Amino acid sequence: MRYTSKQVQITHSDERIFRVLSSFENFTPILADKVDSWEATEETCRFRAKGFTIGLKMVERQPNKHIKVCADDTAGSAPIPFTFWTQMKDTTPEGSSTPRTHMRIVLDIELNPMLKLMVGGKLQGAVDSIADQIAHAFNNAHL
Repeated sequence: MRYTSKQVQITHSDERIFRVLSSFENFTPILADKVDSWEATEETCRFRAKGFTIGLKMVERQPNKHIKVCADDTAGSAPIPFTFWTQMKDTTPEGSSTPRTHMRIVLDIELNPMLKLMVGGKLQGAVDSIADQIAHAFNNAHL
């Protein structure tokens, strides 16, 4: 199944957004006190959530365009295989001194029919919420 977030606008350049989001280490100040057992390097992270150890790894980066992350099977017991992308597009009007970037999140996840019924709608809400939270953090100088 594929879930695509709504498009959000960030008042920073795609280059800055890419630079921040392309290293898990940059998330440590934000997430270390919000999840259990947070560990991060530039390429991987691991944490505990709802009784599961979740590991993520960067698998593809196209500078200023997208970042692809997937579950890291070596890190623990991710309950369901998934991959997600952060996509960025520079939308700064010509001649403007204020950069603008449109961003969205795309989640690909393997769900059996029962899980799809149980959590499908929640996953759409989750990707929209993550996009909103990232935009809010950038637009309010938290990232």
